[in-house]
Amino acid sequence: MDMIKTENLTKTYDGVNAVDGLELTVGKGEVYGFIGPNGAGKTTTIGMMVGLIEPSAGKCFVRDVDVTRNPLEAKRITGYLPDGVGFYGNLTARQNLKYFSRFYAMKDADADKRIGELIGYVGLGKVEKPVGSYSRGMKQRLGLAQALLNDPEVVFLDEPTNGLDPQGVVQFRNIIKDISKQGKTIFFSSHILEEVRHVCNTIGIISKGKLIAHGTPDEVRKKMSKSEGVTIVVKVIGDMPRLTDPRILQATYNNGSAILQASEDIRDSISDELYHKSFRIRELRVEERSLEEIFLESVYRGD
Repeated sequence: MDMIKTENLTKTYDGVNAVDGLELTVGKGEVYGFIGPNGAGKTTTIGMMVGLIEPSAGKCFVRDVDVTRNPLEAKRITGYLPDGVGFYGNLTARQNLKYFSRFYAMKDADADKRIGELIGYVGLGKVEKPVGSYSRGMKQRLGLAQALLNDPEVVFLDEPTNGLDPQGVVQFRNIIKDISKQGKTIFFSSHILEEVRHVCNTIGIISKGKLIAHGTPDEVRKKMSKSEGVTIVVKVIGDMPRLTDPRILQATYNNGSAILQASEDIRDSISDELYHKSFRIRELRVEERSLEEIFLESVYRGD
């Protein structure tokens, strides 16, 4: 079942498409990482998905609810943690959440029970001071509690670990993983690839308002790789001989090893040549470029 679906979702500011014909689907229970550099269109996309920004064209559905046509119904089943979440600084965490519970028409007893559970869940159960004295990490945890207040089916998180210290980042990752185990669908944006890799099973990469890749991390790595040919690492016992296969485009030799750039995977040919030259192979493998390298090349230095 698709919990999030966009059709030609577009937002134009002053003649420039901040989001340009976005087409994506997110299934029930997925943790979807939405990655792109600052200014790529991530926050604008989420704003349209949660009903805060009206699209210039196209549609967004959350569990088959048209967000633009039925914003209140969509909000009942979604939670949202914005980048730079704000609260009433003179109120405590409980008082802030109690105020927000009124937007969902929650009964006082139900709201108090839910707030108590969430405050403890995000690690703020023993904190009674006003939110204005909270650290950024504490505000982010409270923001997550707010996003979960109505027990939503879909949770949108916009740069949730931005500005957190390493311990806060780890804590947030663990909470996101736990939420996903409860069957909730999570749409998680970040400009840091390493963050989404820890918690997401599907990713989409946006650049200049366009979705340029989508799938599992491994599928995206393969789709986005611009390098021609194959990198092969070979190590032997003794000094590495010069290899003669004409499909080798470039080779770097270093004593008992070599790094080869070949037009295709020629490991069988290399193995046969070394065998006939009476060399024993210690290692023979294709070296795949990391998703981080490909991301930097395609998004920051590419088109």
